[in-house]
Amino acid sequence: MSTSTTASVSTHILDTSVGRPAEGVAVQLAARSGSGADWQALGGSATDADGRCKDLPALPEGITHVRLDFDTETYFAKKQAAAQQDAPALRDSENGRPVFFPEVTITFAVVPGEHYHVPLLLNPFGYSVYRGS
Repeated sequence: MSTSTTASVSTHILDTSVGRPAEGVAVQLAARSGSGADWQALGGSATDADGRCKDLPALPEGITHVRLDFDTETYFAKKQAAAQQDAPALRDSENGRPVFFPEVTITFAVVPGEHYHVPLLLNPFGYSVYRGS
């Protein structure tokens, strides 16, 4: 929850390749207090069955930039293993990796008192983000 001196962040992921929430994606939250400051790891969570992270850590006072790191490689590797148990590797795989984007990192600016909901629309070969409500 945001206060007058802090911002708050939430996210969810929709796997657009199947039109369903992406469950079990690890998400790490980091923040900094200025463009030249070092990133401070604040903790993380994983998406639930609805694709939402409901327990991301609160942001400390003075934060101006936030970074969300999504572990998409593990998610797609599990999804591929379940869907193609004994099938050959994907023809578009590179260097044995099951996905083109092994991770997605979203960095954005925040101001105190605002809530930032940042949905990730994800598929194996692309993604999109926006500021939601």
